[in-house]
Amino acid sequence: MRNEKEMLDLILKTAVNDPEIRAVYMNGSRTNPNVKKDIFQDYDIVYVVNEIKTFLDTENWIDVFGKRLYMQLPEALDKSLGKDVDTDNCYGWLIQLADGNRIDLHLQTAAFAKNEILKDKLCVVLLDKDNILPDIPPASDIDYHVQRPSQAEFSACCNEFWWILNNVGKGLWRGEITYVMDMINFYLRPELVKMLSWDIGIKTEFSCSIGKSGKYMKSFLTEDIWNRFLATYSAAEIDSVWNSVFTAVDLFDETAVKSAFSFKYIYDTNEAKNSRSFLLHTFSLPKDAEEIL
Repeated sequence: MRNEKEMLDLILKTAVNDPEIRAVYMNGSRTNPNVKKDIFQDYDIVYVVNEIKTFLDTENWIDVFGKRLYMQLPEALDKSLGKDVDTDNCYGWLIQLADGNRIDLHLQTAAFAKNEILKDKLCVVLLDKDNILPDIPPASDIDYHVQRPSQAEFSACCNEFWWILNNVGKGLWRGEITYVMDMINFYLRPELVKMLSWDIGIKTEFSCSIGKSGKYMKSFLTEDIWNRFLATYSAAEIDSVWNSVFTAVDLFDETAVKSAFSFKYIYDTNEAKNSRSFLLHTFSLPKDAEEIL
């Protein structure tokens, strides 16, 4: 497996030797000073080019990066599905190389790149032959830091969590396990993660990122809270899911109370109490019940 220096040397050498490539910039985890380096980090690279068609007409030009195992062409894929894609100004190859490295490479025209590079504070310019790219500050993940919520955002999070429990409870009573798992993973869990992220934000003065899907939360939570959060992931079995849901309910409620106190926000404890009570009632209903209440 080629190391970072070898890969970056190849990426830059390719750009230097190709007159169609006028600049190179990188973003993603490799430019984030707060992310620990590891062997699975992608090389998120953008080549700024005169025009893209030249590269599309020469399909094997990407062979310069090494033998490919498989790849994805996101813009081409979207276009094949009938989506509106500007392939004249942006086109990408996501490539898994046989030596273990992965490069997510995009081509952008200069006009397009000048706007895109300003949208992400994790961008680092590696090469600029014509000084066409704007000056940008040192790479920072500040754009991804947990943000302090407004009262409305806090209340919306709580309301969504407590409301979705209705769907979770009736789905479990009916034995509709796939429906329940979707309700939890797509609707309930994101609100729990959001509430935990705000608690982390309070403790860190909103100076950190929890990463995609909360993958860095472990670094900011106590061992007990982290283990309780992990316990909200269950096997696809009714009893296991009920246990995980009750764990999620307790964890969310406790965190919401603390966060509301810190923010000096209103927390609708009556909504929480009634939702929890209805969930417990649903849990206790016999399978042959003919009435809910």
